[in-house]
Amino acid sequence: MTEQSFLVLTALAEEPLHGYAIVQAVDVLSEGRMRLRVGTLYGVLDRLVADGFAERDREEVHQGRLRRYYRLTDSGVRALAAEVARLSANVRAASFVLKARGAL
Repeated sequence: MTEQSFLVLTALAEEPLHGYAIVQAVDVLSEGRMRLRVGTLYGVLDRLVADGFAERDREEVHQGRLRRYYRLTDSGVRALAAEVARLSANVRAASFVLKARGAL
C-alpha cells in the first residue's frame, strides 16, 4: 500500500469526506509532509474504490459546486488495520536494530 493510499484511508476512517476535506486531512495527518494535488487524490480514490477499500457515500451541491463524499468500506478497514500491523512490525524491527547500534 502506498503512503498516499494509507493516508487517504486513514482520513476516511473517521467519517465520509469530500475531496478537499481529504486533502486537508492528509496534510494534517502527515504533519505537512504530504500535500496531495487534486489529480493525484482522485487517482488514489479511483484505485481505492476499484480495490473495494472505499466507496462513494453521497453527493451534494455546496456553493454551486458538486461535492462527492467517499467513505471507508469494511474491506478498507481491514486493509488499513493490516497495513498498520505491517508498519508497526517494521518499526519494531528497525528500532531493535538501531537501539543495538546505539542510534536510538
